[in-house]
Amino acid sequence: MKIYGYIRVSTREQNEDRQRIAMGEKAVPRERLYIDKQSGKDFDRPEYSKMVRKLRKDDLLYIKSIDRLGRNYTEILEQWRILTREKGVDIVVLDMPLLDTRRGKDLLGTFLSDIVLQVLSFVAENERDTIRQRQAEGIAAAKARGVRFGRPSQPLPENFDQVYHAWRGKELTLSEAARACQMPVGTFYGKARKLEKGTQ
Repeated sequence: MKIYGYIRVSTREQNEDRQRIAMGEKAVPRERLYIDKQSGKDFDRPEYSKMVRKLRKDDLLYIKSIDRLGRNYTEILEQWRILTREKGVDIVVLDMPLLDTRRGKDLLGTFLSDIVLQVLSFVAENERDTIRQRQAEGIAAAKARGVRFGRPSQPLPENFDQVYHAWRGKELTLSEAARACQMPVGTFYGKARKLEKGTQ
């Protein structure tokens, strides 16, 4: 039996120290600790995939909480089935003692852990949907306050007005006008349209 640990945070900026400490307390060897820094919406994660390939029957996998495994209800249940039934791995969810497949391998124990797993998987996905909704609402509120997202707009070159009129007067082609302003064709055209709409 080998001991493994899996850690996930959603972004590179997030700190995984809390999960690392928990794995250290369980004496998970550093070489068998796998860390992904990406969303839990699916299981297309490099370190997770690498770990699954290494896992063997009767190995033990620690995760801090079910949402660290993932945030997609259906896929969490599917991965749990693959790990525990197909690969014969034991899983311990540290924040939820009921989710410890080493205990209660009889029918009642399996039934209880399946119920807990389904509830927690549902909660994990629901939290992901709530986070996305809050982000969308926050962005909408910020836009309503006049906050602009994306790269700041570059100022127009000094010759833009002159080149624009030459282009509109058919003295220049679109590509010639864009080249004269040292812009990609699409950018020049977009700026021209904004100018015409009075939004530039």
